[in-house]
Order: sequence, then structure tokens, then C-alpha cells
Amino acid sequence: MFPEYRDLISKLKQEDAHFARLFDEHNELDDKITGLVNDPVTSGADEIEELKKEKLRLKDELYEILRKAAAE
Repeated sequence: MFPEYRDLISKLKQEDAHFARLFDEHNELDDKITGLVNDPVTSGADEIEELKKEKLRLKDELYEILRKAAAE
């Protein structure tokens, strides 16, 4: 995610607790979605869609923080 901000992401994960929490939450959602999609027993398509929406919301928030930090 955001390879152009790799160094800034590393810095913010260490220095900004809010950013680190959002980043971890995004990754946890990604893992959960992958697990649900890859599980042949999963029938919760609605749950997957909701998780994807939340993941996208987090990604947008992370991007805004990155843009602001890069501009400083």
C-alpha cells in the first residue's frame, strides 16, 4: 500500500500512534477479508462487502495523513 510513501509510513508508524493504529487496523481487515474470501464455507458476502468498505475508508484516512505529512 502506497509504495511511494514507504519511508514516511515507517516514520509515522513509529512516531504517530493514531496512524499506527489505523495502519494495523487496515492490515487486520485485509487479513480477515482474505480469510473469508478464501474460505469455501463462507457465505457472508454482505459481511465481506462491509469489511471492504471499512478497509477503503481506513485507506482513504491513511492517505490523507500521508499527504499532509509529506507536505510538511
